[in-house]
Amino acid sequence: MTDAPLILTLDMDPASFQRFDTERRRFFPPERNVLAAHLTLFHALPGAEEPGIVRHLAALAARTDALPFTVPGLRSLGRGVAYEVDCDGLLMLRRGLAAEWKHWLTPQDAQGFRPHVTVQNKVLSDEARHLLEALRAGFQPFEGSGTGLRLWRYRGGPWEAAGTFPFAAQAA
Repeated sequence: MTDAPLILTLDMDPASFQRFDTERRRFFPPERNVLAAHLTLFHALPGAEEPGIVRHLAALAARTDALPFTVPGLRSLGRGVAYEVDCDGLLMLRRGLAAEWKHWLTPQDAQGFRPHVTVQNKVLSDEARHLLEALRAGFQPFEGSGTGLRLWRYRGGPWEAAGTFPFAAQAA
């Protein structure tokens, strides 16, 4: 057990992950890019609750099918760029977890959830705007699938793996 906050992310099919991660490595400031591409569901769950969270996620994943998603466009983050992710199943899954864990949620995790994958952040706003325009110019919506959940411990640097929970049925 640890007091390090826990982060929950969505695992995705290899092709989607590869696309997002390639762009993240290309566009994220290298000195700040200590993580692979990811879609965060919760930013700071209590580390002291890790054993119960792990049990809950294992049971949830065992009864959850792959979550097909679409990527309809890009979003400005002001000083960065992200891909928007549309997935009703993911919204329902997160809503259920948020209700279960409502007494633990930080203000950031309690606010509305807009799924996205960040490929650039913490740059000057002009640089972010130029990347957004360039990516939008050649963008075609695409599809992928969420294949499981991943739990991480945050200790101030790269995240430390705390558990992988593949969904029962993966997308073909």
